[in-house]
Amino acid sequence: MLKKKSIGNNMVVKRILLFVFFVLATLANAQVTFEADVSKKQLGLNERLRVEFKVNQDGDNFVPPSFNGFRVTTGPIQSIRSNYINGKRSFEKSFTFVLSPTEKGKVTIGQAEIEVDRNIYKTSPIEIEVTEAVEKPTDADNQTVIAEEGVHIVAEVSKANPYLNEGIMVTYKLYVSYDVDISQNFRYLDRPSFKGFWNQEIDGQSNEVYKGNYKGREYRYIILERVLLFPQNTGKLTIDPVTLDVPIDVPSNRKDFFGRRLMTTVNRTVASNKVTVDVKELPTEGKPSSFTGAVGDFKMNFSTTKDSLVVQESLNANIRIQGKGNLKLFKIPTLDLPESFEIYDPERKESIRTNINGMQGSIEETHTIVPQKPGKYTIGPVEFSYFDPLEEKYKTLRSDELDLEVDPSLIASTSSNNGRTSADNGRNVLQDVEQFKFINLNTKLYDIKDQSIYLRTNWYWILLLLPIIAVPILILIGRWQKLSLADTEKNRLREADKMAKRYLGEAKKKQNDKEAFYEALELALHNFLKAKLNIHTNDISKDQIAKLLEDKNVNEETKTEFIQLLTSCEMARYASASVDTAQVNYDKAVATITQLNKQIK
Repeated sequence: MLKKKSIGNNMVVKRILLFVFFVLATLANAQVTFEADVSKKQLGLNERLRVEFKVNQDGDNFVPPSFNGFRVTTGPIQSIRSNYINGKRSFEKSFTFVLSPTEKGKVTIGQAEIEVDRNIYKTSPIEIEVTEAVEKPTDADNQTVIAEEGVHIVAEVSKANPYLNEGIMVTYKLYVSYDVDISQNFRYLDRPSFKGFWNQEIDGQSNEVYKGNYKGREYRYIILERVLLFPQNTGKLTIDPVTLDVPIDVPSNRKDFFGRRLMTTVNRTVASNKVTVDVKELPTEGKPSSFTGAVGDFKMNFSTTKDSLVVQESLNANIRIQGKGNLKLFKIPTLDLPESFEIYDPERKESIRTNINGMQGSIEETHTIVPQKPGKYTIGPVEFSYFDPLEEKYKTLRSDELDLEVDPSLIASTSSNNGRTSADNGRNVLQDVEQFKFINLNTKLYDIKDQSIYLRTNWYWILLLLPIIAVPILILIGRWQKLSLADTEKNRLREADKMAKRYLGEAKKKQNDKEAFYEALELALHNFLKAKLNIHTNDISKDQIAKLLEDKNVNEETKTEFIQLLTSCEMARYASASVDTAQVNYDKAVATITQLNKQIK
């Protein structure tokens, strides 16, 4: 009996294992994707079409379709990509063909087949429309065309129809197709000025890679930047594009030893789309008199440090606004106090953070108040109004009234007890005449009849000769000052030359490496301007830099020389340049920075 029971248990275990294996195999097979992708679905008779068949697992026995209506000009080109994106491994095997149409009309690209783990997978048919020959044909296998189709910048806004002063987010995404790669750093050529908006760039951008679709095709993309915008004008406002210079690695016509296509780098200028938002005016109906431009969702707190004090004693009154919205763009309510209160300018504090959720935090103002007369007073209430764009209506916050009792001061009470009038209340009245005893009332007079005549004194002759002696001394001092100023000018020039060489020290070390030298030289020029003008110049155009130098009264020759140096740095990265040329540019940079240091005050 025990033996039969043991055999029965083993059969159950085997069945369970077979079931688990079957489920895992089914799940593994369900994850296989085999797709066909085309460069375009409409082309002219004199153009070419690129077709790519992609499978996300390693497969064998690939069978392409017959390509009726097309002639295969290139292919199949097999490639394998294995990437790690955000800690996850991705695999892709592709077979690429370049086709030339042989007839007009609607042509169907049939199904391709591939075998993965003994299972056959097929792609879906794709219908292509072939038109008459076009005037300017594009070559689907051309490196420039691949680069143009492979990289795009897209600008997106969180809301296209905001209210005045309502915060919206503009996000710039850089899309990169799976046909190309970006192995070098891109650089900004132009940034939008956000005219008509108050803007705040969001810090802490990550380099996380996402998967997405652009015009129906799969792409990878990163978030270039996010900017929080608060429109300051109503009507249609345009957000200008951001422009990048992107080095793109595209497949070349050369192959390595194993038959794989080698990559070559093509530089392309890529710009985002223009975005237009239609800004609505805030409604006039129901607008409270206490509204000062706050748009968002807020709370208010009003408090004082004391509820009783004496005359001439101070207290603090604090108004705090917290929430989410345009915290930096409106005024905190003012306090309405009795005339007998003296109030000082408030101390302002801000605790604001800007992230992908918008601008949020708190602002507060603390007033120092000094009552001048005793009595019982009421402070407040304080009113704060804002517009809520979600509910599209105004809201008013109203604080409680605060009672304040002001007692007479100790000095005033003493004055009253000594018969002083009420007019003396609140003033420091001196009670003791002994305080005036420091004044000497006893005079001492001397007879001067016996004194010598002043013409016979030594002081008379000293004062008489002093101007005569002082004239040559003053002349000598003037000459010494001129020499000292000359030395100071020389020292200033030496310091300027030291500053230039300090900024350019890194570039001098890399003169034998052309690319590294010009990168260091360009960085040095921008760092110098950053130190002198206290602004970042890396991300602004040369025209804007020229305008900044002009505003600082830099002469035309020095300004032109500086802009030419920046241009030389950009051009030298992509063109041949000798070590002698690098030395010439280095010397020019030293001289130009020295001149700028003298002229920018």
